[in-house]
Amino acid sequence: MPVREPGGPGINVDELMAVDVHTHVEVSKDGHGSLSPHLFGASEQYFGSHERPTIAEMAAYYRARRMAAVVFTVDAEHATGHPRISNQEIAESCAEHADVLIPFASVDPWKGRAGVREAVRLVTEHGVRGFKFHPAIQGFSPDDRMAYPLYEAIEELGAIALFHTGQTGIGAGVPGGAGIRLKYGNPMLVDDVAADFPNLKIILAHPSFPWQDEALAVAVHKPTVYIDLSGWSPKYFPPQLVRYANTLLKDKVLFGSDYPVISPDRWLADFDRLDIKPEVRPRILKDNAVRLLGLGS
Repeated sequence: MPVREPGGPGINVDELMAVDVHTHVEVSKDGHGSLSPHLFGASEQYFGSHERPTIAEMAAYYRARRMAAVVFTVDAEHATGHPRISNQEIAESCAEHADVLIPFASVDPWKGRAGVREAVRLVTEHGVRGFKFHPAIQGFSPDDRMAYPLYEAIEELGAIALFHTGQTGIGAGVPGGAGIRLKYGNPMLVDDVAADFPNLKIILAHPSFPWQDEALAVAVHKPTVYIDLSGWSPKYFPPQLVRYANTLLKDKVLFGSDYPVISPDRWLADFDRLDIKPEVRPRILKDNAVRLLGLGS
């Protein structure tokens, strides 16, 4: 399948201080939220109140900090009944700010063949570089064969699959957790995906509480699996995550903030105090992502 050149015009890698591989679009141009008001209210109680910037505002924020950012939403229409933010809208808005923003998409795997067709179109016509999965919210196990046609298309397109792993704050405090099942966040469920699609580039998002050791094992064992550090302040990282980031996984750990829930400013300030080797810091903040995303090619 023909694929647009990676990276997008205008990104000057040499001028970047960092690449944030995990940011969320929480509101569309017409004001539609990525979560239902009920879930968003619960999320604010869990994470703290925060602004919901537009894509243009996100671009200005990252441009001022000499950073690039991967941008996406979550499509969980099947499980939640809440209409998603348009992937095409996000991709087109990112194209207007291609010096700092890198579009990812999210396609609910329950959409079957229609979802596969959409994924192909998003990559080939709109320059999307990867796809965000949130199995707990989308209501599926990552190793469910139902999702395999979508993984196959993403692998063939040369795009990236980014999976939420670990606990989620979405639904926390809501009766029954709003029906969200935490078991789908176990990184070992992604190990099957990595084994069955050996050329699929995968990011395990977040320190994977309570399955951190499982995430480390998968990333060490499977050559195409990476870990991003989003969603947590670095001062709370488990010691084994820091140890592996400094050693065996120094080329496979990525800076991610989870903006706007956690700001890059806060994350980086805490990262400065983390016991990371000086030669490893630039790999985590920028170099590993540049290589994975193909920004330097």
